[in-house]
Amino acid sequence: MAEESFSIELEQQQDYRFLVRFDDPQVAPLVTDETPPLGGSAGPNPARLLATAVANCLAASLLFALRKFRNAPEPLHARATVEIGRNAERRLRIQRIGVDLRLGTSGEEMKMLERALAQFEEFCVVTESVRGGLAVDVSVHDAQGRLIKAAGVAA
Repeated sequence: MAEESFSIELEQQQDYRFLVRFDDPQVAPLVTDETPPLGGSAGPNPARLLATAVANCLAASLLFALRKFRNAPEPLHARATVEIGRNAERRLRIQRIGVDLRLGTSGEEMKMLERALAQFEEFCVVTESVRGGLAVDVSVHDAQGRLIKAAGVAA
């Protein structure tokens, strides 16, 4: 049984360009579009939106986990890299999303860092939902560029 539900509406504008309306009136509508040759790149395509959702959810989960221990890791940065390839039926599919998160401070300044790093991915609704169908690799670097977590384990 669902604990929560929401709806979005898409309205075709032209060819593969759609106007997306969210159920929250405070959220501005968004234009989506496919890349050429199908669309005109008037907005992000669904694959880019999925990568955005995964990276944003992970960044928010990491921020929450670190703030729980009274840390101030701001400003956080996230970069998602998407690999697209063909499946056995020769259909294009997202095969992997790699997300690199960067803290705005030194890892040495963070309290309970190992504990936060060990659990933040588990609280990411989007990432844990899509992992059943594709690989999502996560790394975390501090402000000095030092790798402090990679591929599910603390560095």
